[in-house]
Amino acid sequence: MTQTEPPDDTGTLATARRAAAAHTAAARDVEAFLRRLPAVPEPPHITEYATLVAREEAIRAERTAATDALGLELPSLGSA
Repeated sequence: MTQTEPPDDTGTLATARRAAAAHTAAARDVEAFLRRLPAVPEPPHITEYATLVAREEAIRAERTAATDALGLELPSLGSA
């Protein structure tokens, strides 16, 4: 009898993949914002940036939770 891989929990893996893709998209939104940012930001730019960063951080937390559910938990990296 040959050894086989355990069945994949496609629901959990699919969730992690979607969360990673969403995080990538959020990071790209921040990049696009920075590319069009004028040399001297105005208050609306600061508000938009805050919104983009909050969204990216929330989605990153979702991605981390999804990958933790796959057993990919990482120890805290902390500050060196």
